[in-house]
Amino acid sequence: MEDTRQSLADLKDIAGGTPAAAEAPATGGDTAVAEAEAPAEYNPATDGGGGAPAPIREQELDAQGRAYATGRRKDAVARVWVKPGTGKITVNGRDQAEFFARPTLRLIINQPFDITDRRGQYDVVATVKGGGLSGQAGAVKHGISQALSKFEPKLRATIKTAGFLTRDSRVVERKKYGRAKARKSFQFSKR
Repeated sequence: MEDTRQSLADLKDIAGGTPAAAEAPATGGDTAVAEAEAPAEYNPATDGGGGAPAPIREQELDAQGRAYATGRRKDAVARVWVKPGTGKITVNGRDQAEFFARPTLRLIINQPFDITDRRGQYDVVATVKGGGLSGQAGAVKHGISQALSKFEPKLRATIKTAGFLTRDSRVVERKKYGRAKARKSFQFSKR
């Protein structure tokens, strides 16, 4: 056992190891060798891939102090502006309760504010085109999430882990020829 420790110390001397590690006491047991060979602790906060901490994004605002983003869902496209305010959400010039009459759609729109504890702190102005009400609500939610992360870059991690920054790519499947719809067949007649 002592021979292997001595040969390890010799190898470290040849490879350019530190002299302190090579002069570890032979009677200290295996702890001296384990301490010399132990890798440094991994710290994910300081390791952004290259050893440096991950860069924090900068705030992106327009001349009026608003953050702008585009949200998409199904066939709907929403242009969204977010600015500090009282929590008023306006969609196509109308209040959110008037535009999205169903409570579930209003719940979808407010999800980014709920997970970041920012409800009632920002005013939202959105214009949305295309699709139906459900797709439009999803597009506004996506736009609010993007704009909120541009206004407060520290919130980006929270919004991203909730999955709100990812565009939901599910769209209606196209109709195929020889079919009634995308996959539905015509009624079969034996005679």
